[in-house]
Amino acid sequence: MDITTSANEIRAEHLTRRFGDVTAVDDVSLTIPGGRMTGFVGGNGAGKTTTMRMIMGVLQPTEGAVLWQGRPMTADDRRTFGYMPEERGLYPKQKVGEQLVHLARLAGLSAADARASVEEHLERLGLAHRAGDPVEKLSLGNQQRVQIIAAVMTRPAALVLDEPFSGLDPDAVDSMADLLREHVARGIPVLFSSHQLDLVEQLCDRLVILSGGRKRAEGTVTELRSAGAQRHRVTLRGDAGWLRDLPGLDVVDVDGREAVLELLGDETQRRATLDRLLTEATARGGLDAIAPIVPRLSDIYREVTA
Repeated sequence: MDITTSANEIRAEHLTRRFGDVTAVDDVSLTIPGGRMTGFVGGNGAGKTTTMRMIMGVLQPTEGAVLWQGRPMTADDRRTFGYMPEERGLYPKQKVGEQLVHLARLAGLSAADARASVEEHLERLGLAHRAGDPVEKLSLGNQQRVQIIAAVMTRPAALVLDEPFSGLDPDAVDSMADLLREHVARGIPVLFSSHQLDLVEQLCDRLVILSGGRKRAEGTVTELRSAGAQRHRVTLRGDAGWLRDLPGLDVVDVDGREAVLELLGDETQRRATLDRLLTEATARGGLDAIAPIVPRLSDIYREVTA
């Protein structure tokens, strides 16, 4: 069943943020739908953190607006969100469990509910035995786990997480991914940024790619793949060099009987080129294989940010 609902949707419209003469975010519009996990991808200085801060009201946009459920987002709305900022905000000398219960109470949970949620999440992320330790005694990876718990433990109406997987070991990544999927399953929007493109590709329903403060692409992985270069690997029964002379193709590489080529033009033109290729290959002795090359997210990223 499709659980996406426009009622639980964050929408940024034409967000721009300037710091003096520097434009950190330039006219960025994006949608974070409910019941979907959206990955925010971009290099250092791309504008991801600044955009997230504007969504969460930490920074006011120079221009543009942020909407929640189709109306301007308020401070009260944001208080129902789970937010993990770039700068972690834990008290180093306070005990892990006490600190999390305190934060849960500030978010509106009763004392009993706060303790129950904290205990559950500490157990799930492998930190139950560290509940009585001061935060400063934990490794950076475990401090990261505590920060994650602080963001997700109150059944937030939305999640906005800046590099939540940074510094986590594989077991913690798996536990965190399971937690995020559970929140997505109850219909909330989840946005997280990451430099780990393979992880984003594995987890996310949608992607937003930023570069130089501007949005370069947005959509599902399938949509981004279909919008990019359409490349195929061809294996002929004879030398593939003649493919260079076939119109409608960009031959990327030829090695004996094999070639990597890109079909040019719109969908109708690409189909016509493929028909010509098959006809010509048959006339020249036959074709053993032709298959589309599925680009990795890293390939898509390089293509749209070049």
